[in-house]
Amino acid sequence: MQVAMHSASLARGLLALRERITASSIPKGQRGRLKIATWNIREFGRRPRRLKSLAYIAAILAEFHIVSIVELRDDLSELRAVLDLLGPRWRAVFTAPIFDEGGNRERLAYVFDTRFVAHSGLASMAFAPRTKEGAEYLSRIGWWRPPFFASFTAGSVELLLLTAHVRWGANHAERLPELELVADWVATELAKDPFAKGRELVVLGDFNIPRLESPLYAALTSRGLTMPSALTGKHGSNLARNKRYDQILHAPTQRSVFTGNGGALDFYSGDGGISALYPSGVDKRQFTYELSDHLPLWAEITCAVDPVPARVVR
Repeated sequence: MQVAMHSASLARGLLALRERITASSIPKGQRGRLKIATWNIREFGRRPRRLKSLAYIAAILAEFHIVSIVELRDDLSELRAVLDLLGPRWRAVFTAPIFDEGGNRERLAYVFDTRFVAHSGLASMAFAPRTKEGAEYLSRIGWWRPPFFASFTAGSVELLLLTAHVRWGANHAERLPELELVADWVATELAKDPFAKGRELVVLGDFNIPRLESPLYAALTSRGLTMPSALTGKHGSNLARNKRYDQILHAPTQRSVFTGNGGALDFYSGDGGISALYPSGVDKRQFTYELSDHLPLWAEITCAVDPVPARVVR
C-alpha cells in the first residue's frame, strides 16, 4: 500500500514536471537537430536525495541529447541511479574529484544519449600555460577546478565541449583571472591542438557571472566567444531567473548553426510550485538540495546530417 502511495505521488509529480517542461518550449527531438544543455545540479552526490528527486532529474536530462553537469561530487552513486533510470543507451564521462577546499570534492561530467551522440576519444582537464622556473614548469595562476573538455560526434558534426565551474566568492574581482584564463586558454592553448581543428567548440558551465553587463562576462568573451542569439539577454539560470551564472558560448568561426531555440528549463515555477513536486512539505532551501538552485540552460544546433545511432568509444 505504501509503495502504491509513493508511486501515485511520483506520477503526480512527474505530470506537474512535464507541464513545466512543456512551458519551457523545448522542441521535441527532430532529425538533424541536437539539444545541448548545461546544468549545475547542487551538490549532486554529496547527500542522499529522495528517489522521486532522482526520477525528476532523469526526466529533465532526458529532454536533451548531451548535458554538461557541474557540481557532481566524488560519490557517483546517485549519478549511476539516474543513468539507470534513463536507460542503457545513456552514458557518462567525468573527471576525478579535487579534494581540497577549492576543488570542493567536485567532478565535471557529460551525460549523453548514445542514439544521437558518441564520445569520440578526447577527455581531459585543461591545464593552465606554464613557464619554466628553475627545474620546474609552473603556472602563473590556475583554476580552482580546471575545466573539462571532451570530444563527441553527432552525425558528421564533430563537437568539442568545454565545461567550467568558476570559483565563487563575495569579491567578484577575484573571479576575473579565472575567466580571463578560460578565454585565453581557448584562444591560444586549445588552438594549438591539431585534434581541435575543424571541430565545433561549445563552452558551457557555471561561470558565476551575475549579469551580462558585468566585467566578468566581458572577460569571458574578450577573445571572441559568442552567445547564441537564442539565449541573448533573457534567460536567467537561477531560480528567480534574474542571474546569468550559467552560459553556453561558441567560437565565432564554427560551422554548426545554432537554431532559434534555446532557454532555461524552469522546473521551479515559483515558491508555489514546490508542493506539486513534494506534497509532503519541502521548503525552498530543501528543494534546492533535492533538485537544484540552478536551472538547466540549453540551446539547439543543426547537424550536418541527421544524428544516427552511435557507438561509444570504450
